[in-house]
Amino acid sequence: MKLTLALLFVSLAYTAYAVPIEESVTYPRHMQFPGGDGVMHDIDLDGEVDEELLIGIAERNVYILFTRLNPTAGQTLVINDADSIRNSNFNPAHNTVVISHGWLSNQNTGINGLIRDAYLNKGDTNVIVLDWRRLAISNYVTAVRGVPIVGVGLGQFIRYLVGVTGASYDTIHLVGFSLGAHLVGNAGRELEGRLARITALDPAGPLWVFNSNRVNSKDAKYVEGIHTNGGLIGLGYGSPVGHVDFFPNGGSSQPSCLTPICDHNRAWELFAASVSYNHLIGRKCSNDIQITLNSCRGGTFPMGNDDLHKQGSGKYRANTSGKYPF
Repeated sequence: MKLTLALLFVSLAYTAYAVPIEESVTYPRHMQFPGGDGVMHDIDLDGEVDEELLIGIAERNVYILFTRLNPTAGQTLVINDADSIRNSNFNPAHNTVVISHGWLSNQNTGINGLIRDAYLNKGDTNVIVLDWRRLAISNYVTAVRGVPIVGVGLGQFIRYLVGVTGASYDTIHLVGFSLGAHLVGNAGRELEGRLARITALDPAGPLWVFNSNRVNSKDAKYVEGIHTNGGLIGLGYGSPVGHVDFFPNGGSSQPSCLTPICDHNRAWELFAASVSYNHLIGRKCSNDIQITLNSCRGGTFPMGNDDLHKQGSGKYRANTSGKYPF
């Protein structure tokens, strides 16, 4: 009898932990959120938005192209400047991936180089790094307010790029981390969901729980979420956002990580590794309790990778190690 009651208590506890984030998360007004510098910064979720900064903010976006012909020396592509694109190494016959960093970050932040190199070491790809630092260095609430604007700007750039080069939307994959995940979702929405794929890497949680501008499954033909620091008060948005959502190691904390920053950043580290090796395999889960208890028994599906033809649905748990390539 005691054992039965104990098991019931554990089950109820896990049920409470695993309920969808919309029903469980209330972020405190004052909290900390990580920047690309690897440091936690104080944020005020009721703080003042810098409305003046948002005027023309999408025009500050910088698009930097890397290919196997210029793997480390980027070429700047400029919207409404066809020569900047025609004179670059952009090849419409190759797939294109666009990488969007998160808050307090820029083109030199670690996510960009790691994912760029994973693609270029594997094959011919147009890798475009979006540097949206002018907004990203603002206070968190201003950055959140401006993300949809900057995302629309990215969408308009991609439309122009396609018009100049003849590239197909079916060859374009947007990858965004944290605030950048919601940013690429808005870019896909601007293009009416025509892009082949969007990958949302631990999309930011604070101020996004009830935000209609967050990334969702209508933003591309295939949208995949990888959640590494969700949970009750995680830095990431812990509920599904795409056609397929992965919750590595349960989706809230990661092996060998001792800080939320490590858990949060693990999303882009896992993705980069998956591009190189396509070795991280998830198992489909029937409910959130199975994700938490590691008791998923459904079919398998690869997490991440560079496949632009992925199709699927549902929630998956993938178990990884704590050391690259995981």
